[in-house]
Amino acid sequence: MLEMLLRRSRFAYFVGKRFFSNDVIDHAVVELNKEMELIFGETPPSSVMDSTSQTQESQVTTSRLDESQQSLSHVDVCGQVSMVDISSKADSKRVAVAGCRVLLGKKAFDLVAANQIAKGDVLAVAKIAGISGAKQTSNLIPLCHNIGLTYVQLDLTLNGKDCSVDIEGEVAITGKTGVEMEAMTAVTVAGLTIYDMCKAVSKDISITNIHLKHKSGGKSGHWSKNS
Repeated sequence: MLEMLLRRSRFAYFVGKRFFSNDVIDHAVVELNKEMELIFGETPPSSVMDSTSQTQESQVTTSRLDESQQSLSHVDVCGQVSMVDISSKADSKRVAVAGCRVLLGKKAFDLVAANQIAKGDVLAVAKIAGISGAKQTSNLIPLCHNIGLTYVQLDLTLNGKDCSVDIEGEVAITGKTGVEMEAMTAVTVAGLTIYDMCKAVSKDISITNIHLKHKSGGKSGHWSKNS
């Protein structure tokens, strides 16, 4: 019975489309819907084209989801987060350089420059904290790999023009994955340490412009900001 009704639906649509007016087609569809409602207890889609349209929309949505999943390496085929398997990758020299700026304000800046902050040498402690932060990145960022860094260097420069500290961090490894996150974690932790050591003097301190400046190595090769 169902097969017969479906055939009638298709026939009514295509024949009606060629030889009859829209009013005739609409009347035929209404009558067919009534028959199917008596059999199944509910009204089917208003036309075969409605059902086809819904199927096409579903296919487009699925296709877009598949493309999104392919572009996000931390999402598996089921849409769940996962750590990327890097076991098949070849070892290569990988370097990343990141930066940030800490706006201190004049009072805190002058005390840091004179090394008169009560907690001690702000720049020296922040540098050590940044190095330590780079090594702890996998404990802070859930999907980062636990890797053996071969080099971490931080440079902190006082900038009297805007009473700030410019921080640059460089991280290197010979391995299977990049170190961009380690470099950005290093400068961020160094900035937070500066804030912690100076907060008794001023709460109005901002850590700004955390960004990747350069990376090299791996499949994507070299990249530099604004290049």
